[in-house]
Amino acid sequence: MNKYIISILFSLSTFAVAQNALSDQEKKEGWQLLFDGKSLEHWRNFKKETISPKWIVKEGAMVKTKGGGDIVTKKKYQNFDLKLDWKIAIAGNSGIFILANETVADKKIYTRAPEIQILDNEKHSDRKSASHRSGSLYDMIAAPDSSQKPAGEWNTLRVLFDNRHLQVWQNGVVAFDVKLGSEAWKKALNGSKFKNWPGFADAFSGHIGVQEHGADVSLRNIKIKPLPATAAAESAPVIELK
Repeated sequence: MNKYIISILFSLSTFAVAQNALSDQEKKEGWQLLFDGKSLEHWRNFKKETISPKWIVKEGAMVKTKGGGDIVTKKKYQNFDLKLDWKIAIAGNSGIFILANETVADKKIYTRAPEIQILDNEKHSDRKSASHRSGSLYDMIAAPDSSQKPAGEWNTLRVLFDNRHLQVWQNGVVAFDVKLGSEAWKKALNGSKFKNWPGFADAFSGHIGVQEHGADVSLRNIKIKPLPATAAAESAPVIELK
């Protein structure tokens, strides 16, 4: 084989396995790793100081095994650009939360935090509702079928949250686009089970979270770029954790 072809193939192979790392360009743009393929140091269980040993690192992925519990980032974020890859087990269910908080009012991670759904759309019983399938804003806005892949395959997810504007792409397809507090948001909220949940999605900032829902879920290439805070949030009262 021609030595130049060998060189190209080697370069492509090296690029393909460069998981859980930031490129020089990403570093310049302000991206940060939330998982480096080795450590879970940026995460802890919801309302806990540490992370369960049932969350493990396996083959370059952060994996929740049964009983691992909901987890959150140690840091809070207000405006951000988040990217990650996820893979769900057969008949599995999980989700990515934003604006998760841990006050007395936040009894569960989902009490006031919106969720981007992760699901086996073919095997899990929750598949019957379109807004419960992967990539959807759970129970509020359905992601298109073209954004979804079968269980066992890696999916890419991008969550851009800036000044209450929430945009999500799954596998390169727009999953949904809505501004919290807008008429479209109010309509989706009023048609959901969260309609009468006090303070749902009202927080100015919060943790990124991952849901425990039985079956194993794997995540990798978790990267976040914090964006400038808004003046409204900077002047908001600080709520102490209890």
